[in-house]
Amino acid sequence: MTSDPTVPGDSPFRAERSARDEAPQFVLPLVARIEKAAPPARTDALETAARAVLTILGDERSVADGEWARAMRDWEDARIRKVVRRARGAEWRRAEALPGITVTGKSAQVRVFPPVPLDGWPKDLAKLQVSGTELDDPEPPVDADLTAPVLWLNPDVTMSAGKAMAQAGHGAQLAWWELGDEERTAWREAGFPLAVRTAAPTRWAELTRSGLPLVRDAGFTEIAPGSCTVVADHPALR
Repeated sequence: MTSDPTVPGDSPFRAERSARDEAPQFVLPLVARIEKAAPPARTDALETAARAVLTILGDERSVADGEWARAMRDWEDARIRKVVRRARGAEWRRAEALPGITVTGKSAQVRVFPPVPLDGWPKDLAKLQVSGTELDDPEPPVDADLTAPVLWLNPDVTMSAGKAMAQAGHGAQLAWWELGDEERTAWREAGFPLAVRTAAPTRWAELTRSGLPLVRDAGFTEIAPGSCTVVADHPALR
């Protein structure tokens, strides 16, 4: 694996075993609302998941002495795991009753919850399915506005919608970590505008050499360890 200055050796997104693996492991749960009769568009679901991750990172309950701050610190001290599950009908209503934040896109709804131990999911979330998040775009996404943040997906890596939602969340989180306080505040106050798009192959090669934050997946599910999945292209980081 090549060295990347945006992904330090102890990164939670690297495949190699590190000190983070010795810490208790936590996971950030995300639940996507996928009603059988009206599933969300895939790109909108990915963008909404990324904004959900940013929303909980920027929430006052997640920092300082906030009620979720300890869980967030424990999660960030270990591997940064995110798991996307799906819910519909009564399942979604039960998920909404648990402490968390619902973020709504054009057609998608994603609820993000404070981190939980890897083997300690709340009952109403633990029984939700991980599989079944295969989504499509009815129309091809329009070109991304390059004056706003773009999370670029690797064109050579195939992922389910749920996996891609988690990877988009990773990319958004890396961008958040790289920004200064003023830039974070501006992004939050604007409502976390962003786009998720698949890069053209030639563009992807340029992006991975650009010095922008790059997600290398740890390989727990679906794809090989060390796979480059997302480049976080925030204007303030170019």
